[in-house]
Amino acid sequence: MPLPEGIPTVRLTGRFLTPDGRALSGQVVLRAPSLVTFGEYDVILGGPVTAPLDSTGAFEVVLPATDAPGMNPSDWSYQVAEQLTGVPANRIYQILLPAESPEVDLADIAPTDPSTPSYVAVRGDSAYEVAVEQGFTGNVSQWLASLIGPQGVKGDTGSTGPTGDDAYEVAVAAGFVGTRAQWLASLIGPQGVKGDQGEAGTAGADGADGADGAPGVVQSVNGQSVAAVVLGAADVGAVPATAPGAANGVAQLDASGKVPAAQLPEGTGGGAVDSVNGETGVVVLDAADVGAATAAHTHTAAQVGAIATTARAAANGVASLDATTRLPIAQMPTAAPKNIWTPQSLGFQAWSVDPAGVANPTLKAAVVGRIYLSGINITEPTPVNRVVIHARGWGGSALVPAARFYAGIYNEAGSRIATSGQVSNLPEAGQITGTAPGAKNNHVGAVPVPLTATATLQPGRYWAAFLMSAGGATDFYYMHIQNEAPANPGNFFLGATAFQRHWCIPSGQTSLPTTVNQSTGEVGLDPAIMALAMV
Repeated sequence: MPLPEGIPTVRLTGRFLTPDGRALSGQVVLRAPSLVTFGEYDVILGGPVTAPLDSTGAFEVVLPATDAPGMNPSDWSYQVAEQLTGVPANRIYQILLPAESPEVDLADIAPTDPSTPSYVAVRGDSAYEVAVEQGFTGNVSQWLASLIGPQGVKGDTGSTGPTGDDAYEVAVAAGFVGTRAQWLASLIGPQGVKGDQGEAGTAGADGADGADGAPGVVQSVNGQSVAAVVLGAADVGAVPATAPGAANGVAQLDASGKVPAAQLPEGTGGGAVDSVNGETGVVVLDAADVGAATAAHTHTAAQVGAIATTARAAANGVASLDATTRLPIAQMPTAAPKNIWTPQSLGFQAWSVDPAGVANPTLKAAVVGRIYLSGINITEPTPVNRVVIHARGWGGSALVPAARFYAGIYNEAGSRIATSGQVSNLPEAGQITGTAPGAKNNHVGAVPVPLTATATLQPGRYWAAFLMSAGGATDFYYMHIQNEAPANPGNFFLGATAFQRHWCIPSGQTSLPTTVNQSTGEVGLDPAIMALAMV
């Protein structure tokens, strides 16, 4: 908001650059004596004036002249505080802005010696006077007009200046003591005394007479304008008094509010029922009277073209759906292609790998204290009570009485869900009836290790585990999948979490732990071929 018109002002400008011509940033703060009063204009001026530098390092501000007439105090000067970013020693000095110089550049009046901070500018020749001395001919207005060149390109919008003091802060600076609420309360004076009632106004002049009203007689009734109007039933939309009970008239109502029987059409029997389904009197109908079944009657599913609920999930019945609207795997036929070898076709419930496709040219002996783990995939609820290992040379506990064994099953989380406990008596391999001499005499074949209880495995991924906890280094030879350290071909997977089909805990084990962790296991050793069975 500009100052009141009549207060003489001076437009102060300035520009700050670095020695290499780059614009400085910061602001120039100008302070007058605490408060300056202009009684003629009913205004008090106070507080600092902050002029921020724009992108070119320039500022511009309009201020009251320091010699304006009628102000209190008089004969004062502005304190200039240069607050420039990157300048180690900012200056503070005093300047005069007389009204006779309406436009002043700070560079023309600022002190050149920063060691004299109390410097006060002494009035010199005005720019107009200097121009006249240099040969200009004309008055001040003509000289000012000569200074205006063509309009320049619009500059960039400057940064928002700091928020000025509000009225309360100005009051505190002027000496008010108290909180903001107390200051607001101090602005409200006491309510004035109620004034005297004014005199009654003069009565107004009478208005002009209105037009005459219409005569107070009926002009027409239901469209009839004769002097003596006689209305009939038709004139008022009524039924003639002769119509009730007459032919082509209207029916009457008796004392009960009903149409008398005499006015009902013939054949209605006067409104009374003669019989119901051939029965007269007080009639009560049963199911047989209306050809219906009794309430206790039931139908079989076959009678209504439906399937009995007992047929769901039953042999020769229908399949049911689970909560996800899918067929439960328990009601699916065995998921296996036809005419190929499966674990079930060779007496097992599941196996880690079909050993027919495995080649292992060298013998491998079970290492005492090493737990071998082989992955097995279960797709339907499967009961098992044996962990079976494929031996390549096991003469039986009668031949090797010091050997001790453990077998078990771990789920995918690594928790043990079945165990054999310590086993000291295992049969020799390759002795099933019909085994060829090469396998029988070299003790090659399946060696089942009994579990302490039958475990029914739900669909999921598991590890069969085998451990020889005591014995000699050449007591038990096993069929293995040839391995190329540091991994083995069975560990081929995708997904968020690994599932290693073949791995081991390499040494130091005397029994099967309750949990295992595949991420800390060894995968660079030759994995064992194992299966699960229900014997």
